[in-house]
Amino acid sequence: MQSQTIQAREPAYTLPKPDNAQGALHPVISRVLANRNIDPHNGLQHGLKFLLAPDGFKDMGVAAARIATAIEQQQSVLIVGDYDADGATSTALAIKGLRAMGLQHVSYTVPNRFSYGYGLSLKLAKDIGASAPDLVITVDNGISSIEGVAFLNEVGVDVIVTDHHLSGEILPAAVAIVNPNQPGCEFPDKSIAGVGVMFYVLLAVNGLLKKSGQYPKAGQTPDLLSLLDLVALGTVADVVGLGRNNRILVAQGIARMRAGRLCAGIAAILKVGGREPQSLVAQDLGFVVGPRLNAAGRLEDISSGIECLLATDPLVADRLAQKLDQINRTRKEIELSMQIRALEVVKNLQIGGRKVSTGMVLFDESWHEGVVGLVASRIKEKTGLPVLVFAPDDTGEFLKGSARSISQVHIRDVLANIDARHPQMIDRFGGHAMAAGLSIRPERLDEFRAAFVEEVAKALLKHPPDNTILTDGELSAAELNQPLAETIKSLLPWGQACPEPVFEGEFEVLNSRFVGEVHLKLVLRLSGAQDPVDAICFRYLDNGDSPEKRNALKLEKIRAVYSLDVNQYRGKKSLQLIVRYLEVAKPG
Repeated sequence: MQSQTIQAREPAYTLPKPDNAQGALHPVISRVLANRNIDPHNGLQHGLKFLLAPDGFKDMGVAAARIATAIEQQQSVLIVGDYDADGATSTALAIKGLRAMGLQHVSYTVPNRFSYGYGLSLKLAKDIGASAPDLVITVDNGISSIEGVAFLNEVGVDVIVTDHHLSGEILPAAVAIVNPNQPGCEFPDKSIAGVGVMFYVLLAVNGLLKKSGQYPKAGQTPDLLSLLDLVALGTVADVVGLGRNNRILVAQGIARMRAGRLCAGIAAILKVGGREPQSLVAQDLGFVVGPRLNAAGRLEDISSGIECLLATDPLVADRLAQKLDQINRTRKEIELSMQIRALEVVKNLQIGGRKVSTGMVLFDESWHEGVVGLVASRIKEKTGLPVLVFAPDDTGEFLKGSARSISQVHIRDVLANIDARHPQMIDRFGGHAMAAGLSIRPERLDEFRAAFVEEVAKALLKHPPDNTILTDGELSAAELNQPLAETIKSLLPWGQACPEPVFEGEFEVLNSRFVGEVHLKLVLRLSGAQDPVDAICFRYLDNGDSPEKRNALKLEKIRAVYSLDVNQYRGKKSLQLIVRYLEVAKPG
């Protein structure tokens, strides 16, 4: 763990005076909400009536009308998905929702990332054109598919783009584009995931069908709210900002899953991951279900993940979940091997005889293109700098890269600036502030690396990196308890832009040992307290760390940043601290 500064957050508004009235919020909860600028009066209300309306999307009316026509005339509709968890849930959502509204001829395709690349490419469009569907709907992709949409227009296939990624200067000539991040769209929540966009499209279509009398008998109206389990999963797994609208979608989906109203596929993946739906929290979707879906798209074909989400037979879902779990195990092995090599490269990485201290571009001939994003994330966490990792594609003609950034550097803007200054250096690129993907020719690697480092350096001059860890302050011995931990876990869906509460404090180390070779298990006592508390620091020993870090077993007093957790063992629950960062406590 690199040395960092620990600092309590500044509340976004003035904290109210303590209120001893019945039902008043716990002072710690009030502080946590203030630190995230969440109004305790309405920010905790997650009813569906508070959702933003679909009509805020540009082109929503046109898109809904065209899809409603396809349903009424029983046209053939093809969903073009993406090969990550957001794409998989978006695809499954579209299939289930359209079938529920009466469409009989709906199917899907997802481009194999190794042979087709990303989205509705020209190559994929030509294959689709040969089968001649009446309508193509992209989900979680399409905003950059200029050539693919143009070709389908030429052969008489209508295209509706639903996406959430940033648009370029030129938009595809689709029948309609539903994307909050396209120019002229006034939908307030720009952080909605692809699955959320498609959910809104289904709501709009359903509204039109109701008005047109498509459901003449009582009870025929489909229950689209039953699909919120997919919406919650895709939203959390895509690590989009959990503003109020996304929190409502996630909270509603989790509430249904906790009540047992979840699809067989999600239930099966939770089971192989050792999680119970009844005690589900948002982090389980992000760290248990999402990675297993993503692994299929990274290494093989996301179709097995989509079929798992579409499965109605629990036995089929279980079989597919087991397959996804095995793929994920393989992914972990590949990632570990790549990470070890990447850390070796980082130690010796120089440009012009000087050690790189801005942005890093890593490449190895043996690396797997489906895992470069994960490795980039790991190295970024280790170095605190933007990192871009390349691997050769299956043809050897291009290098496929994935970048992960820090808050001070908008990584897509970095790539856009490089593309403007060095035309044709980058074959194609896309992404957003914190993550991006691209492809270049192998012979341009050194030239690109120098340009990348230069652009990142310019960005860091304006906004230097900050290694400060923001916390929610200290907890007293009386506040360090299981009920508060349970309240925090169930209070909100925690995630991107709505981070899980973390606290700071000094502890005596009563006992310590390593488990699973890399995790540090601790028994701690808060300074001034009497009772000890169990704690664990996951991945304390990381690949590339020096053996000296095992001196943690000799620690006597530490300053730690931690979150509250509830450990369940043999039917019993107890408080556990998840240590996010620790350092030797300074004397005095």
